[in-house]
Amino acid sequence: MNSIALLCILTCYLAMLFYIAHWAEKNGTSKWTNNPYIYTLSMAVYCTAWTYYGSIGVAADSGLNYLPIYLGPVMIAPVWILILKKIIRIARVNKISSIADFISLRYGNSRFLGAIVTVICLTGIIPYIALQLKAISETFHIVTKTTISSLLFADTTTYVAIALALFSSYYGTRYADASEKRKGIVTAVAMESILKLLFFVIIGVYVTYYVFDGFDTIYTKASLLKSFQQKNTIGGLPQAINWFLLCVLSMFAIFLLPRQFQVSVIENNRESHINTAVWLFPLYLLLFNLFVYPIAWGGNILFQGHKVNSDVYSLLIPQFFNNTTLTVLVFLGGFSAAISMIVVSSIGLSTMLTNNILIPYNLIGNLKGNEQTISSRKILNTRKISIFSLIILAYFIYRYFGLDYSLVSIGLVAFVIISQLAPAFFGALFWRRGSRLGAVYGILIGFIFCIYTLLIPYATGLTNSGDTFISKGLFGCHLLKPFQLFGLDYLQPVPHALFWSLLFNTITYFAVSVSFKGNYRERNYAEMFVDIDKYITNHENAFIWKGTAYRNDIEKVLVRFLGLNRTRRAMTIFNTKYNVDSNQELADARLIKFSENLLTGHIGTASAKILISSVVKEEKVTLTEVLKILEESKENIILNKKLTETSNELKEITEKLQNANAALISKDKQKDEFLDTVTHELRTPITAIRAASEILHDDEEIPSELKKQFLQNIISESDRLNRLIDKILDLEKFETGKQTIHPEHYNLVATIEKSIEPLVQLIKNKTITIEKEYKEEVMAYYDEDRMIQVITNLLSNAIKFCPEQQGVITIKIVQDDTFITTFVKDNGKGIHPNDFDAIFDKFYQSNNQNIKKPVGSGLGLAICKQIIEHHKGKIWAEPTKEGACIVFSLPKTKLENSYA
Repeated sequence: MNSIALLCILTCYLAMLFYIAHWAEKNGTSKWTNNPYIYTLSMAVYCTAWTYYGSIGVAADSGLNYLPIYLGPVMIAPVWILILKKIIRIARVNKISSIADFISLRYGNSRFLGAIVTVICLTGIIPYIALQLKAISETFHIVTKTTISSLLFADTTTYVAIALALFSSYYGTRYADASEKRKGIVTAVAMESILKLLFFVIIGVYVTYYVFDGFDTIYTKASLLKSFQQKNTIGGLPQAINWFLLCVLSMFAIFLLPRQFQVSVIENNRESHINTAVWLFPLYLLLFNLFVYPIAWGGNILFQGHKVNSDVYSLLIPQFFNNTTLTVLVFLGGFSAAISMIVVSSIGLSTMLTNNILIPYNLIGNLKGNEQTISSRKILNTRKISIFSLIILAYFIYRYFGLDYSLVSIGLVAFVIISQLAPAFFGALFWRRGSRLGAVYGILIGFIFCIYTLLIPYATGLTNSGDTFISKGLFGCHLLKPFQLFGLDYLQPVPHALFWSLLFNTITYFAVSVSFKGNYRERNYAEMFVDIDKYITNHENAFIWKGTAYRNDIEKVLVRFLGLNRTRRAMTIFNTKYNVDSNQELADARLIKFSENLLTGHIGTASAKILISSVVKEEKVTLTEVLKILEESKENIILNKKLTETSNELKEITEKLQNANAALISKDKQKDEFLDTVTHELRTPITAIRAASEILHDDEEIPSELKKQFLQNIISESDRLNRLIDKILDLEKFETGKQTIHPEHYNLVATIEKSIEPLVQLIKNKTITIEKEYKEEVMAYYDEDRMIQVITNLLSNAIKFCPEQQGVITIKIVQDDTFITTFVKDNGKGIHPNDFDAIFDKFYQSNNQNIKKPVGSGLGLAICKQIIEHHKGKIWAEPTKEGACIVFSLPKTKLENSYA
């Protein structure tokens, strides 16, 4: 492909990344930038050009040896729920912005330790960034079929490096506080993760199913190649130990690599996102490695007998078949894998370089001065220059130091170097006794072994046969051979270096920590790190400090970095959180810790401590005092927790009492209204009976027909009075548990017909149609007299509320394995949805009597509910398009011990 055309494609691609990052920064609260999938995909920055190209090279040359680097993260991923969440909590409450800050803070804000961690990271990562640039350069020239120019500005990679340096320095330093979230960068990296996986899967499918006829065909042909069986077996115990050590190495890398710490800890918005990362990240790695084997051995088959770089089989195969489009897509995928690593790594390294070397060892004097000779703007510019310089430095390393080793080789070297942080890092999380001296000496000893067993041999050349250091050892001592140290001769160079360096690193860390006590700050932070869940809500309370400090002096320091408005807001938050008087002059330990946290994101943990110390007078605290204060702090936290829980319980109880009181008042009111209604209902028939009786008594000349009518009224009103009294008595018996029912097996259809029979005349009078939707026989378990009472009540209500013309009542029965459900529906005015529950309350009717005279006593449905529930069934109102629908269910069989 033409170089100019490919450059134009790259320019458009980089412009797209700029746009995505810019959009994400402007829409920081959008669900497209704040979700667990973006977070997890940003963690896929782990998959660099090493994964994209180097894994194929390892698989082609060494078989299955590429797997351990991906097995480690997959195996450790479930533990993220515990360990990674703990790291995130520590980083969040302490405003940590890099792994160097994390380690140095745990060991007493150690400036020297922070610098050592930074140097370790720079040593391991800068050459690896250079390898990414080398990968971009070489693959560019493979796609365009051109040669790499010896002239600086004739090399395409020069402009790529400059563009990446500008992009990283702009979007990576948007905030003076390095602990702030870089949503633009994270979203852009997530998009690159999608693209590199997509393009890799595309080339995998192409090779597997278009170039060949599937996995089986590739395996069959590859198995005929020389050394296939030997390369594709674990190879016994020695090889298994190599695999194990490589898995351990990758487990450490997923936590300790600056780019991984940046995206998984610093850029985490919510701890809950880890729950998605636990399964999605391993799935991502699985998909990425699914086609490594077919591409690698497909390339071996196609290029058998040709001397080609197996790392770039994914480019050479589509190019071999003149598929330019696919070649360009694969190149863009590799370009994405490389630049995401470069961008994120350079941001993390620049933060460490600024906060742990440049500021504490160079600019701290200006920071402590009375005049404001350094500002947030200057710190931001320093970080921008650092990012730009690191990428350009990596470019020059690529240009002038050759880096003739494969991507995987340099990547593994970087992993071994970074793994020297593991004892101090994990000791910080789980071991209180770990000390600053132990961490410092452990890292230095481990790094020295790493230099001896790995860096020097790689620098002098592994294939240099004249190098006696590799072949005979230091001073000609065979026990000091760098690749067979102390006679250990069955490990490969990288596992060998990892084993010895970590062994002596860990021994030194533990031995020195046990032998020498740390200062009070170390023990203080040890407690706060190990027991972060106990202290997270009252973090400043757990910080131990004694001395004299004035709020005014501290506020002046904060204003220089945060500005006046932000400092005022911060102090208001502090005063509110701890109920501190804003006019109080003296500062306490909580304000010291609060202020250090505010400065940490800007200048690092060590510099924040130095700067605050310059305006306060601190007194020494003995280790005994630290332990005593911490114990008191723990007790206070436990007491506060109990008080908080008790307070919450009291609030709940108070709320329940208030609700109960309101319900009682409402019930009392309803009861009064109910009594009014019952009194009214009782008075009505009594009044009618009395009036008719008086007429009959006083007027002896009443015609016989009229006399019969009055006597009939007396009888009907007496019946009405009797029914009302029966209902009240029934309800009272049901509610007090005195009423019993005697259920037997009955045909519900027959019971319904019995209930309809006395109402036939009423139904005819209103010209109502009865629609029946049930079989001839439906057996259920109930007390028939009581069920007739229920059905009669429901039918009477339906008749009462049906329209004067074209009234329809539908009775429907539905049954399942355990219950029989009966529907009684009419086409009347219906029930308001808000009253679906209230209609079964005995006080329901009286709630509306000021609006309209209630029809009936309001007791019918209340009694129905009691009867149905005594049968262990249910009764309820269902919404319908027209009219009202009351439904009740009954058990088909007898329920033991359920009837009273």
